[in-house]
Amino acid sequence: MSFLTEWITNIIVFILLATVIDMLLPSSNMKKYAKIVTGLILITIILTPLLKLFTTDFDAALASMDWKQSTSQSVENSIESKKKEIQASQRAYILEQMAVQMKNDAEKEMMDRHNKVIDSVDIQAEDLDRLPESITSVTVHLTEEKDDSVEAVQMVEIDSQEKKVNREAKNDNSGIASFLAEKWSLDQDQLIISVEGGNSSRESR
Repeated sequence: MSFLTEWITNIIVFILLATVIDMLLPSSNMKKYAKIVTGLILITIILTPLLKLFTTDFDAALASMDWKQSTSQSVENSIESKKKEIQASQRAYILEQMAVQMKNDAEKEMMDRHNKVIDSVDIQAEDLDRLPESITSVTVHLTEEKDDSVEAVQMVEIDSQEKKVNREAKNDNSGIASFLAEKWSLDQDQLIISVEGGNSSRESR
């Protein structure tokens, strides 16, 4: 309301001032130019509220555009983040299902031939679109088959027995790697055999 009062007051004051100037100026070309100038100034004063309105709307529009751009960028970043999460979940699921299938294919024969249980299979691959060619490594965790029978306690020479066990374990791991490589159509150097109670070993040609 105060803005409207100020606007009307400015118009009235300017009209009175223009009238006084018109009365004081002599009749000449100068008076004609003065009327043109005062008329233009009066039009400007009358249009001042509209100019302020347009300026305010323009600033608001700019602020709205900046907010929309910021919101759009935030939404794009959120979508990209969700996309990566979904891709990572899909990758993990595919590798997990492949590991389960490989385990199921080999566990019975592993038990029969090597008397060991496949506890888990972990697969690392570079490109899921090129499986199984893109597999970089397969880690196989094995445990000894449980035997409920009670063995008689025998006196053994610890040093020689330990060496014998190590040789047997190494040979057994090599045989296991050869069997799994053939079973899964992999190279032996892609396999890492880990036996519970023993050391992990990567088989190489």
